[in-house]
Amino acid sequence: MLHITRSNGRPILTPRDTPAFDHVADAYPMPSVGLGLPPVSDGLYHGYEDVDVVPAELYAKYDVKRGLRNADGSGVLVGLTTISNVHGYNKTEHGVEPDEGDLIYRGYRVADLIDHSQAEDRFGYEEVAYLLIAGKLPTREELDDFRARIDARKQLPEGYLGIFPRATYSHNIMNVLQRATLLLYAFDPNPDDTSPTHEVDVALSLLGRWPRTAAVAHAAHKAQLADEKLMVPPVREGYTMAETVLDVLKSEEGFTHEEAMLLDVMLILHAEHGGGNNSTFTTRVLSSSGTDAYSAYAAAIGSLKGPKHGGANFKVSQMIDDVASHVRRWDSEDEVASYLEKIVRKEAFDKSGLIYGLGHAVYTLSDPRAVIVKKYARKVAADKGLSDRFDLIESIERLGPQVMHDVKGSGKAICANIDLYTGFIYSMLGIEPDLYTAIFAMARLAGWTAHRMEELYGAGRIIRPAYNSVMPHGGDYVPMAER
Repeated sequence: MLHITRSNGRPILTPRDTPAFDHVADAYPMPSVGLGLPPVSDGLYHGYEDVDVVPAELYAKYDVKRGLRNADGSGVLVGLTTISNVHGYNKTEHGVEPDEGDLIYRGYRVADLIDHSQAEDRFGYEEVAYLLIAGKLPTREELDDFRARIDARKQLPEGYLGIFPRATYSHNIMNVLQRATLLLYAFDPNPDDTSPTHEVDVALSLLGRWPRTAAVAHAAHKAQLADEKLMVPPVREGYTMAETVLDVLKSEEGFTHEEAMLLDVMLILHAEHGGGNNSTFTTRVLSSSGTDAYSAYAAAIGSLKGPKHGGANFKVSQMIDDVASHVRRWDSEDEVASYLEKIVRKEAFDKSGLIYGLGHAVYTLSDPRAVIVKKYARKVAADKGLSDRFDLIESIERLGPQVMHDVKGSGKAICANIDLYTGFIYSMLGIEPDLYTAIFAMARLAGWTAHRMEELYGAGRIIRPAYNSVMPHGGDYVPMAER
């Protein structure tokens, strides 16, 4: 039997006399060393090194689009969409030419959608979610009904919390959100229904439930570490997505209208980003097989969790903290540039040579999301006495591309992406780092839903890419005794 002990709040599994695993430990992979089990062949862990690394020249020989990228870095065209457009360059006879970035939802510039709702001092995420899912801007009556439908689905099903996977040894909220989403499949009387009505209802229920689900998982983890009782936040009807997120996370200290309005901007900017991003493509790949909505969205969450996708915002936050702690004068461009050069030369921070938050697969001269969010974040930063921190991030944005060009010698156009500011803004709003990517997922659900429905009812063909086999031929089977 395996016994669970704790050290610094983390679970440690230790063997007892018997080899059987209990139901908790059985779910966690354990090293063979120390369990009285015979050692396995080294080939189990290192055999792939000889057989799974394909020579780089073969990719060129067979014209393989690694990462679904063309040789010029642009994405391989794999589909058509009416949902959004992500513009960052122009393809001409001379190749890829950089251009100012633009993001368009259903024909409307995202900058206009945000500017109008902010000018009217109203929350805009629900309007944008309706636009993405229904394909048109809602009337006041339609928007009110849309929000009421989400409200009606905020309550978790009876009996759900009793088996909710709130305790997780991985302490990663995204992992919990995945399992919580899959668990909702069991409470749906017809979970495999892929009719438009059911698809929209599932999306509405997740829009209502995900903020509270993530908050419960976050609170449960903290309660577990502190050995305290879990307090489940109540359901608030009439709250928008931005208000709901802040309410369930900051119920005791409260939040201001200005904070909720800034979070609303972030939710709109994360709501959709074309079919070519990894998590949306994941949604479309699974949806093309005809699988249920819960499975498709859980897979999208798993994709977004990756540090190369939605998880990048946390890495940026760590880097900014590192720069802030090593640069004596934040207002000195020479000092900031000098330390950024150390990062690019792999002499500082994580020694990866990357300035996180700079560069994007599509955007070249500017990321419209970064441009927009700076516009609305500056005032809140000033009100909270964080203008100097905001200025430091802007310095990284301004100086970083030139440092990268000087050190690496690349002439590629590089701009800041929204991740450079995301972590700072969430931190400024009192949101803890383990929830950054979960909030991203809550916002992106609207876009995922639109793409899932477009794949189900439009494309109508299972996505099945091709891989050429380059393995050696002619191996004769060797009997076990002769190996």
